[in-house]
Amino acid sequence: MRYKLLTAALAATAALQFAGPATATDLEVTHWWTSGGEAAAVAELAKAFDATGNHWVDGAIAGSGGTARPIMISRITGGDPMGATQFNHGRQAEELVQAGLMRDLTDVATKGKWTEVVRPKSLLDSCTIGGKIYCVPVNIHSWQWLWLSNDAFQKAGVPVPKDWNEYVAAAPALEKAGIVPLAVGGQAWQSSGAFDVLLAAVGGTDTFLKVYKDKDAKFAAGPEVAKVFKAADDARKMAKNTNVQDWNQATNMVITGKAGGQIMGDWAQGEFQVAGKTAGKDYTCLPGLGLNEVIATGGDAFYFPVLKDADKSKAQEVLAETLLDPKTQVAFNLKKGSLPVRGDVDLNAANDCMKKGLAILAKGAVIPWTDQLLSQDSQKQKEDLFSEFFAKPEMTVEEAQKRFADIIATAD
Repeated sequence: MRYKLLTAALAATAALQFAGPATATDLEVTHWWTSGGEAAAVAELAKAFDATGNHWVDGAIAGSGGTARPIMISRITGGDPMGATQFNHGRQAEELVQAGLMRDLTDVATKGKWTEVVRPKSLLDSCTIGGKIYCVPVNIHSWQWLWLSNDAFQKAGVPVPKDWNEYVAAAPALEKAGIVPLAVGGQAWQSSGAFDVLLAAVGGTDTFLKVYKDKDAKFAAGPEVAKVFKAADDARKMAKNTNVQDWNQATNMVITGKAGGQIMGDWAQGEFQVAGKTAGKDYTCLPGLGLNEVIATGGDAFYFPVLKDADKSKAQEVLAETLLDPKTQVAFNLKKGSLPVRGDVDLNAANDCMKKGLAILAKGAVIPWTDQLLSQDSQKQKEDLFSEFFAKPEMTVEEAQKRFADIIATAD
């Protein structure tokens, strides 16, 4: 494994590098990390930044990224920018950068040798527009996980599944035991994301890329993708009695044994940790749904709006450096359930599920995700479709696939 222990010298160097300025500067940082596990993780970033002599002013926005991003964008375009803001890796801030509203961080990145330490390289590529670096990737989050409640399957009298097919086969036993087979929250991004995971797992990597990277609408309307819609129909039936909205509420159904499982990104690990659950003992994680063990190099990054205040602009640079500090990377990602973007950090404390992710990353079994492959408009169309598909059992798979192919035909 390419991740190695930090040396004492490196730790000392990092401590010197982030010696704080003479006067503290308040810097507002907006994000949508508000669940229990997320709040514990973001507290590590705040602690590290405060240790530089500056002060992290927390600007958490309740709700998902879909709720928070329009608020963040409105503030930046409306002349009320924050000091830093979270977006996902990919194209979410593309128009803001093109409008000249985001800081060029190339000098900071060059000083910190980001091109040498950030791995995989595609993470920094996602921050690069016109040859200049505009964001700091802080983690690698992958959507491609199935989280299973060991207690739920024990109560249902069936073995914990090893893959998606066994899981679907176990659904009737779970229902008979009064357990919701699959928890899917009511927000559109959750059902859309679940379909994307099924596309990569059931359809395979080539199918996923042919649809979202090549944007082959004819292929999207064909028999290979029809298999995926059959799996999505199974998921819809299994999830029909979920009755929660937020993703972490759905995760809590798995934690408490009220649901058999959930398709969700590895940020769900933070919720299991806060609840005191142990990977491999209390819950099982299946990357790629046990069918296609790949992970996407998606995740979170921080962008820094252009500010007129010189002190705050300097504090932005300190925060950018702090986010990639090796110790900050470890503390944050262990709480977040994500993988660090640095390849030289100590992850001996990683749990079984994180170690699975690290092994997949080490093998190079990575794929780009929809945040990197589709515009926000195309993403929104897709979310609307699958929100409707999961909410309306009367929508046929044939109708849904046709609408999906139409979206791909005009996707950018």
